[in-house]
Amino acid sequence: MRLSSPVPHKRARIEIIPLIDIMFFLLASFMMVSLSQAHMKGIRVNLPAAVGPPPSQVKDFVSIKVLEANAVFFDNEYVANDQVLPRLYQLHQANPDIKISISAAPMAMYGDVIAVLDKVRSVGITKVGYQIRAASGAGAQPGPPGAPPPPPPKPSLGLRAASLAARARIASAR
Repeated sequence: MRLSSPVPHKRARIEIIPLIDIMFFLLASFMMVSLSQAHMKGIRVNLPAAVGPPPSQVKDFVSIKVLEANAVFFDNEYVANDQVLPRLYQLHQANPDIKISISAAPMAMYGDVIAVLDKVRSVGITKVGYQIRAASGAGAQPGPPGAPPPPPPKPSLGLRAASLAARARIASAR
């Protein structure tokens, strides 16, 4: 005859979350122990020291700045107006693939910049870049975000004449 207990009978449950935690702990422990027991053995090798190529005296890039009153600077070094063409010729002779970057001060004359560009082209240098900066000062007022940019100012008669003269020189060179 079977007697029942006054204490309710519960079935045992195996919780999986603590089991996963213990398994990760054991895995990490075994990995750390196995890595600490592995001794790296190797052969000592005397490798040669790395030697870079000798520095080249040939310039690859030159920055030309045109300032007010037709002051021309090659890599922040002043060059007289009559020495610009010979200096460009020397640079082109030393490296036919030289790259030129032309920038101008905000108050530099347009015609002076075009004259320097003409000298660069006449020497035979074809890789020319232009450094352009956003206008700053009292005339440049940023609009509200998302607004279209203001229209460019209309060129004066002197600027338009210089532009037409430059276009005529370019067209005649082709």
